[in-house]
Amino acid sequence: MLPLVEVLKQVELATRPIHPESRAALDARWLGLPEHVKTQNQLLGRCALGCEGTHGVFPKCNLTCTPCYHSADANHVRIDGLHTVREVTRQMEYLRSVRGPRAHAQLIGGEVSLLPPDDHAAALAAMRANGREPMSMTHGDFDYEYLLAVVLGPDGKPRFDRVSFAAHFDSLMRGRRGAVRPRNEAELDPFRLKFAEMFADLRREHGVASYLAHNMTVTPSNLDEVADVTRAVLAMPYDMLSFQPAAYIGDDRRWKEDFTDVGIDRVWEKIEEGAGQKLPWQGTQFGDPRCNRYTAGLSAGGTFTVLVDPENPADLAARDTLLSHHGGMILGDHSTLIRAAKIVRAVLRHPGDVRILAGVGRRMVRRAGGARALWRAWRSNSLGVKSFVVHNFMDAEVVAPAWALMQQGKTSDDPAVRATQDGWRPACIR
Repeated sequence: MLPLVEVLKQVELATRPIHPESRAALDARWLGLPEHVKTQNQLLGRCALGCEGTHGVFPKCNLTCTPCYHSADANHVRIDGLHTVREVTRQMEYLRSVRGPRAHAQLIGGEVSLLPPDDHAAALAAMRANGREPMSMTHGDFDYEYLLAVVLGPDGKPRFDRVSFAAHFDSLMRGRRGAVRPRNEAELDPFRLKFAEMFADLRREHGVASYLAHNMTVTPSNLDEVADVTRAVLAMPYDMLSFQPAAYIGDDRRWKEDFTDVGIDRVWEKIEEGAGQKLPWQGTQFGDPRCNRYTAGLSAGGTFTVLVDPENPADLAARDTLLSHHGGMILGDHSTLIRAAKIVRAVLRHPGDVRILAGVGRRMVRRAGGARALWRAWRSNSLGVKSFVVHNFMDAEVVAPAWALMQQGKTSDDPAVRATQDGWRPACIR
């Protein structure tokens, strides 16, 4: 039994608003950013570490896509459960050592539903054991029975109280059951909805919450359909809409188009067209704006209200103050009592921030149309937090020279190679 003094020390550390290891990891992250991204709207190193993920653990897939980011020999390496869980554990232990006690991480590298359910669950448990909040990356072509087998243990009780999945749907994918060769994006809407509805059933039947992201690769062939996809998915229970302009990486046998025709700005314009409004993103930034575009806010009855309006000085001032005072404060994966203690300690340290938060809330309610509009949206089940993301991936032809120069401590004069080097430093997140 621990002495009382040690118990009190552990309680103090557990309820500290910002864990000292998290603070150290954030400081190191900020120090490693290039100067041009150390801006007031930058979240990396101030409240977030960036998105982590497994690498090379189970590179296997049962669909064929153009483009495909796997190497040509991806389906010929070891992917069994023992190997997967061991390697996931090893990688998460490393991330825990360098990125602190808490971060989001993707279970990625192949089609996650090809893992046996118990191995999938064991990999998620290994990630959680190392303080990671895991998200399973999938093409979404699996049944409810598989989801139940992952989430529920042999006794029929939930292994997890919450799961996160990112499902990738686009017309560039071949082999999906019921849509082997989709002619357009609209053909996939029933599959998008069916996937999301599985998680609604999971919550209703077993009390397990979920966070769902919708991913889509964008090439010249489906760029003009991004607006329609955005419009359709916004009406579905997805929490994030993520789009990725295609890049020349992976299996070059599947490079069928001129991917340079699709840039981050054009994709964002199509997303705004589908949303039926402007989606301000300049208030917050992850990494390099050439790599990532992001905004988050409140969706109420089809109207999106951004969390930080870049045109509103009060929003910008609130962002800066709250990041300065509370950046790195983590409430997830803690008991209600610990979360409450963290919040109380944070309020006692910065009591004036309660007024600032209240101001943020009032402005969001006003932009959303008022309290009555929010009430109607809640009653109609159309109220929720949404985020929009575009990730610009790096082309293979610039990765090798960029990495070679970085190993030598040099910076390239070539704009494309330089952009890749700058993208690596703040970690172009996926």
